[in-house]
Amino acid sequence: MSHSVEWSKAYTHRLPVNAGEPFFLRRTDISERLARELAAGELPFLNMPYREKLMDDLPLLLPRIKPFRHMVVLGIGGSALGARAIQRAFAPGQDEPNHNGPWLWIVDNVCAQSFEVLMSKLNPSDTVVVCISKSGGTIETLAQYFLAKEWLTAATGEGWKEHMIVVTDKAKGYLREEAQNYGLSSLEVPDCLGGRYSALSAVGLLPAAFLGIDWQALLDGACAVARPLTKNPASLGEHPSFAIACWAKALEEYHYSQLIFFCYIPSWAAYGLWFAQLWAESLGKNGKGTMPVPAVGVTDQHSVNQMFLDGQRDKGCLFLTSRGRPESRRFGTNLPEQWSWLAGKPFGSLLEAEALGTRMALTTNGVPLVYLDMEDAGPRSAGALMMLLEATTVFTGWLMDINPLDQPAVEMGKRLANARLGAKGYPEEDARLAAFLAALRREQAF
Repeated sequence: MSHSVEWSKAYTHRLPVNAGEPFFLRRTDISERLARELAAGELPFLNMPYREKLMDDLPLLLPRIKPFRHMVVLGIGGSALGARAIQRAFAPGQDEPNHNGPWLWIVDNVCAQSFEVLMSKLNPSDTVVVCISKSGGTIETLAQYFLAKEWLTAATGEGWKEHMIVVTDKAKGYLREEAQNYGLSSLEVPDCLGGRYSALSAVGLLPAAFLGIDWQALLDGACAVARPLTKNPASLGEHPSFAIACWAKALEEYHYSQLIFFCYIPSWAAYGLWFAQLWAESLGKNGKGTMPVPAVGVTDQHSVNQMFLDGQRDKGCLFLTSRGRPESRRFGTNLPEQWSWLAGKPFGSLLEAEALGTRMALTTNGVPLVYLDMEDAGPRSAGALMMLLEATTVFTGWLMDINPLDQPAVEMGKRLANARLGAKGYPEEDARLAAFLAALRREQAF
């Protein structure tokens, strides 16, 4: 058995069967670019040059953090979404009755109320804090770090250093300086590894390991998908990630503006949010890109699916299921007559039937659909999916003639926020803030 990509309903309706061919014809140029950027070390998520060191460093750290009952991750965006998806998929215990640890708490916003609740209810002596920022200068994360450092110091004195781990650049940035000044345990975020591509590095794998998740299997699954690309970039045209990229670019060319990520693996629901950042932040540039829309089956059949089926015909869909699901309890025979056809069937058969019905309904109603069917829903399969989607995202960006590894528009908001808080060195942003705040307001009460 293996994972599969099914194409029979991908090029349908107003997306012609040959719509992806102009982009597939660029495979030689794209494969040559792939070879160049791999050689230059610009795609570390793909060939994972950091893997050997991580396989050495992470096991050495685990015995020290295993006694803690709680891990608090301070991080935002790519420093949080991957870890949360992995936790929800493979260590869902803390959301279930009678859980007795370990617990993972991810602080990925600047909500003063929720942060105060966390700090007031957790016992510092039972808690390890992991501060994640590649640059070491993410203002939201550093603000949380300063407060968490004070919280730990108040309870443990100089012992706070034993409760703090930083995951950051190996050589520079404020967090690296903190690690050096105080002897904090640390793990590296490799060069050129942006946050949204970092889930399968220490960023996502340290929390996974703390929870007892098979993090090596995540890496193994990812490496299996990446290996054909890294060993022989010229074989790009045979790789499903490039085929999906050609399809995604064709969608945009034919005025499909949204890409639904419909996940019918309930335990993987949080992967939709991870994919949304990966796709949107990588490809939303220069007036281009398709809007990612995460959806979870069967929940969203009863909410947004009406729009997918009968709204504007501007949507394509990546549709995800898995085989090899665990046996579930079966319906008994003592059912009402009108439901007797359920007798003896496993509860899980409902999910399979709903997925098939929704997939057919989407394609019948004009939604071009690529169907991804995973061998199972284990960590190795999750790693494979993550690598497939990361590679697809990069290749789609190259076909769009944009850089899928930066996020220039996001930086403007960060600079304006820093200026608003009084940071020095932002004269242009100071002027723009003053003009914005001085503008005439037009308000309507409700």
